[in-house]
Amino acid sequence: MFLVVFRNRKRADMDEAAYSADAARMVELAEAQPGFISFKSYTADDGEVIALSEWDSEEAARAWGRDAEHLVVQGRGRAEYYASYTLFACTNPRVHRFEAE
Repeated sequence: MFLVVFRNRKRADMDEAAYSADAARMVELAEAQPGFISFKSYTADDGEVIALSEWDSEEAARAWGRDAEHLVVQGRGRAEYYASYTLFACTNPRVHRFEAE
């Protein structure tokens, strides 16, 4: 498994409708990529967002990062949507699971 954590803060002046449309399209596109496992996004009370995506390999995640339509939206994100972001990525993270019976 390859895990990508995208931690971000949005710009106060961003176009919410445009962002929502782009975000929905990126999820749709990502889900169609070979090696995609899952995507979830969480927003903290202070507005910070953590988005988690799981891939079956680093190669699959990097291929997604190079997708032509995704590259365009990445540029739009830096220019119009995000005040800041940090991307964390790791191969085979240590995983501990618990499930109540």
